[in-house]
Amino acid sequence: KNGSNHLSNYNASLTDYTSSADTSTIPGHYILYWEISKNNQNPIPDSVFKECCFTVEDSLNSVYRQGRITESIGPLEIKVVENGTFDKVMDFALSQGASINQYKTPRCVKYGPILELLNSKTVSSFFSPKCPQWVPGHKKWCTLD
Repeated sequence: KNGSNHLSNYNASLTDYTSSADTSTIPGHYILYWEISKNNQNPIPDSVFKECCFTVEDSLNSVYRQGRITESIGPLEIKVVENGTFDKVMDFALSQGASINQYKTPRCVKYGPILELLNSKTVSSFFSPKCPQWVPGHKKWCTLD
């Protein structure tokens, strides 16, 4: 949710989200599916979503950031989906036997039919414009004096 903080300047907020790993490209990359609610009709500039991508990447752990620097992981992608998409994901899960009382939006999706639904509801897509910072070396876990 670090990246979504950039949306508040545009009277918008993150309604719901999920993620997936796309290995159909080389290198593979992670995708965040975002449903956005807005309090006005003013468009959010593409540059804001790209900055959201970078902010998310920069907040991830050093293993991820190293993977980006060495190009073993591709740039993070944010796909903005239509309003109501996550209601449709829930409807699909319920139609497959999920309990409405125990349903939660999955935070990571691998199941093909749900990915197809999310991709069919995508209205825009943005990639991180640059690599996050990473410095090689070992972290000191603790010091004993």
